[in-house]
Amino acid sequence: MISNFGMKLFSGTAHHALASDIADYLKCPLADVSVTAFPDGETFVKINENIRGEDVYIIQPTCPPTNHNLMELMIMVDAAKRASAGRINAVIPFFGYARQDRKDQPRVPITAKLVADLLSAAGVDRVVTMDLHAAQIQGFFNIPVDHLYGKPIIIRAIRERFGDQCENLTVVSPDVGGVKMARAYSDALGARLAIVAKHRVSATEVEAMQVIGDVNGRDVVLVDDMTETAGTLCAAAEILKAQGANRIFAAVTHAVIGDLGHKRIEESAIEEVITTDSTPVTKRGKVNPISIADIFGEAIDRIHNEKSVTSLFDIDAPSV
Repeated sequence: MISNFGMKLFSGTAHHALASDIADYLKCPLADVSVTAFPDGETFVKINENIRGEDVYIIQPTCPPTNHNLMELMIMVDAAKRASAGRINAVIPFFGYARQDRKDQPRVPITAKLVADLLSAAGVDRVVTMDLHAAQIQGFFNIPVDHLYGKPIIIRAIRERFGDQCENLTVVSPDVGGVKMARAYSDALGARLAIVAKHRVSATEVEAMQVIGDVNGRDVVLVDDMTETAGTLCAAAEILKAQGANRIFAAVTHAVIGDLGHKRIEESAIEEVITTDSTPVTKRGKVNPISIADIFGEAIDRIHNEKSVTSLFDIDAPSV
C-alpha cells in the first residue's frame, strides 16, 4: 500500500508530464511551486506551500537544454533547503553530462564528477536516476544514489513483439563499449549476441566497420543506453541489413532525439525504436516511448518508507 504522508513532489519545467504521471501513481499531487524567468533569463523559484521537515522529491531530467535544466534543478534544491525541508531527493531520470565521465584527452574536464559535486553542494541528500552512461558515475557522489534500470520494462516490450522464447532473435551492441549491456539483454531474453565494431568520425557521424557474430536471416535488436543523433544506431542497422539481418529494432533507455536523429531513423532500416519517456520524447514516426512513471513512483514510495528497491530490478517480477 502506497504511503505518501510527509512526502512532497515537485516538478521542474524539464518534463512536467512525467512528473504528473509519477504523482498519479503515488496518489500524491504535485506541490505548488512557481518557476519563472527574469527578462535576462535568470531562473526564479518560489515554493508556495509549507515543506518544513518534509521528504521532498524534485523531478527534473537534465536533458536539453541541459545547462538550463541543471541550473533550475539546483535552484529548486536551494529553495527547498532554505525552506527547511527534511530530506531533499533529486529525481533525475536522465542524467546529463554522463558521457563526460573520464579524462580521455589532455586538458579536459570530468564533467559528470563536477555535476555530482554541484548537486551535493546545492543540498541534495539523495539522487534517483536511471541507466547512467557508466555505472561507476555513482561513485562520483558522496551521497546515496538509487540507480534504476530501464531493462525490465524494455525487455517486456521486446517480448511483446517477439514472444517469450526469442529463438530467432539476436541482441546487438552497436559498439564494443556496450557489450556488457547487450549481454545482459541477450541472457534475459535467451537470445544470441553480436557486436558492431565502429569507428566514430565526428560527434554526429559514425562509420560502422564490421559485425562480430551471425545475424543472417535473424531478427535483431540493437540496444544502447541513449541516442541523440542516431548516427550509431543507423550506421549499425545499415551494416546489419547488408549482413542479411531480417527485421531490425532498436531499444534505448534515453532518447534525446532532435530533428536530425528523427530524420536518420525514418530513412534507416530500423523498424521501431523502443525507448522510455525519461526525456520529453513523444511517439513520432518509428520512435515509440514507454512510460517509466510506475517504476519511478514505486522507487520513490520505497525510498520514502525506507524499503528496498532491489526487487524493481527483477525482469520477471510483476509490473509495478
